[in-house]
Amino acid sequence: MSHFKILYRQFLFRLMDVEFLAASARGDSSQLFGQFAALLILLSLGSCYVALIFGSTPRSTPVVWLAQRLLIEITMLVVGVFALLNWESTFPDRRDVQILAPLPIRGRIVFLAKITAAASSLGLTIVALNCFSAFVWPSALAPHGSGLVTHLRFMAAYWITLPAAGAFLYCSILGLQGIIAQLPRGWFLRLSSFVQIAALALFIGVISLQPSFLTAKALGAPENQRALAWLPAYWFMGLFSAISGGYPNTVMEPLAKRALAGLAISILIAAGAFVLSWRRTMKKIAEEPDILSGSRGGVWLPRFGTLPQSALVQFTIRTLCRSRQHRMNLAFYVGVGFAMIAVSRAVLASSLLMICLTAVGTRIAFSRPLDLRANWLFQTVPLTAGALIRSAARKSLLTLSLLPVWIGSAAAFLWSQPWMTAAKHLVLLALFGVLLVEISLIGFHKIPFTCSYLPGKTKIHVTFVACIFLLPSTLMQVAEIEEGALDNRLHYIAVVAILIAAIVALRRYFRSDQQPQFEEFESNELVTLNLQR
Repeated sequence: MSHFKILYRQFLFRLMDVEFLAASARGDSSQLFGQFAALLILLSLGSCYVALIFGSTPRSTPVVWLAQRLLIEITMLVVGVFALLNWESTFPDRRDVQILAPLPIRGRIVFLAKITAAASSLGLTIVALNCFSAFVWPSALAPHGSGLVTHLRFMAAYWITLPAAGAFLYCSILGLQGIIAQLPRGWFLRLSSFVQIAALALFIGVISLQPSFLTAKALGAPENQRALAWLPAYWFMGLFSAISGGYPNTVMEPLAKRALAGLAISILIAAGAFVLSWRRTMKKIAEEPDILSGSRGGVWLPRFGTLPQSALVQFTIRTLCRSRQHRMNLAFYVGVGFAMIAVSRAVLASSLLMICLTAVGTRIAFSRPLDLRANWLFQTVPLTAGALIRSAARKSLLTLSLLPVWIGSAAAFLWSQPWMTAAKHLVLLALFGVLLVEISLIGFHKIPFTCSYLPGKTKIHVTFVACIFLLPSTLMQVAEIEEGALDNRLHYIAVVAILIAAIVALRRYFRSDQQPQFEEFESNELVTLNLQR
């Protein structure tokens, strides 16, 4: 039992590799987990505020169904992101096998500890997301003037349907990963990153672009049944309505049956694939290499200035292209950007939003090391010029964040807008992107992917709130200013001059010769080997 408790605690706190952490963190990532929990609780409080407004206004049956579907979609999206972030920790890695295999621990104990930790983390995520809203939304969704029994049924429907929807999506992802794990170890590691990105794009795309069937006629129409068969949010909306009984309708019964059947099938597939993959994966980890042999020569990249600058920039680009975790971090911000674009459909603000989120995602990825044990290679190389390090980081950020979005925006605007308007916008977009890069590099004195990571310093909950609530409104105001400048030549020249002056001022004011930083927090303690008697 003691072995199970120890393994359970270790697996439960394996959302982040401890080798990424700074020395001062001492392997403790509780602050980061606290920020994730605070973010979910903040979303629950915001949902309570929406529920109070929703419950105080007159509403029809389609509006109630829409609210139920949105609650289910939010839960499924959070669980999907949670499952993708835990993708790397679903199965043990080579270090786990090397440590646990020689110990007198039965394999079934390791398996049960992993399953229990996964179920606990899923449950804690759903509870944190609905810790406050679960007591407000049932009353807001219940019909006006309904009695206590109806309110209790809506409460039961809420706590049954939302965890069931989250469990369906989590088991589906687990089953998919178990099926992919049947491939050779190297191919599994190479393919899994693309599956992660594709799954995240699928979640956000389905939620943002799915058709809206909110009337009994639309839900029961024969031509819509094929689309409903591929939209799980509507299944669980039917399950919610069937359990609550507040807005009875015959079209909800088939959807509820699909939800129960889908949940049962996903659990069976996940259980079978996970057990089979676990038994085979342990042997693959110990016997097969994690890295496949690549093609000779690699991918050609141009020079980026001097030889040291080119080496650092090419190292940064290749690291981001090869690292599964860093690509996943960047894909999350890009996916959020596409979701916002699909919802808002603002033309000018779309490119500005993508520039911001791509730059933020890339800059955050730069802060996490690829392999902290390998940073001694850079510490032994005489790269002490702060201007060189900053220039290489700037060129890397411009190449990875600004250039792809600018090229995509150029193709879209030159095809849909007059060439003069498109050219003016692209000039402003390039200057705005360069300014954003300079702002994001303030205080950054590191070689990307080489410095240790200090949990909690990024304040992910604050960043998320800023991106969701403050960024769209700010960019809409910036887009209005740009739209006015495109129609007035003097205003356009003034905006260009202001952007150029801001870029020059930032480059001169924050010029630094500080040596590259390899520890997020320098410790004054001496590290000893404790060899004294």
